[in-house]
Amino acid sequence: MKQKIKLNIGNRIYPLNVNTEQEEVLRKAAKEINDMITKYEKSYAVKDKQDSLAMCALEIFTNNKKITMDQSKLGSNTDNKLSKIIELIDQNIN
Repeated sequence: MKQKIKLNIGNRIYPLNVNTEQEEVLRKAAKEINDMITKYEKSYAVKDKQDSLAMCALEIFTNNKKITMDQSKLGSNTDNKLSKIIELIDQNIN
């Protein structure tokens, strides 16, 4: 079921039509973004919200890429370990 919500991000209102189950996640995301904006404004001499939003986007994207790369490495290591285990099992069976 769709519903209309308004999110405030960087002192701008964004009206959205979302599925009911998405609302909580979107509201939490908007709050985290606003918290990040505040952090950047306090930590750096940021004069424009656009600059803060750009830094937020960069931080979020970088974190996401790092997680994706870490998961890829874990998957690769797991595949290698499984291959070695299968190889050992095959050697012991034969």
